[in-house]
Amino acid sequence: MELFLDLLKYTVPALVVALTTWLVLYKLLAAETERRAFELRKMNQNQLTPARLRAYERLTLLLERTQPEAMILRLDLQGMTNLELQTRLLQTVRDEFDHNVSQQIYVSQQAWVLVRNARENLVRIINASAGQVQPSAPALQLAQCLIEMYAALKTTPTDVALDFLKNEVKTL
Repeated sequence: MELFLDLLKYTVPALVVALTTWLVLYKLLAAETERRAFELRKMNQNQLTPARLRAYERLTLLLERTQPEAMILRLDLQGMTNLELQTRLLQTVRDEFDHNVSQQIYVSQQAWVLVRNARENLVRIINASAGQVQPSAPALQLAQCLIEMYAALKTTPTDVALDFLKNEVKTL
């Protein structure tokens, strides 16, 4: 029995020291891992934030460039028919959107949905305006009808998307 007590005298303190050492090392390694992860996130954030800001800028530019007034001002309406103008407007919207589709990876899902909805609603408005005029009539009629129809909206889908993008950028 005395041998057992002598054995316990030496093993219990050794086990306590081993357990304490293991706990200290475990906590130290966990803290170091957490610190490295934080540094990595910080470094990624420093690289990702400018890319995200550029994405918001490009989507804002997309929305501004696809507003009916902006598109019509960039086109020469002389000699163009309503059908030709409708085709050019729809092509412009598609081209602008396709050119910026990769920006969706940098913005929130909700922001991208609003940008996509703005595009779809704009296409719908262009087609609805084109349905109210004769296809062979001068393009000025479609331009006027489109601007009036767009201006009659209380809040345009473009404005909704732009406001959301601006508010989301403020949270970056």
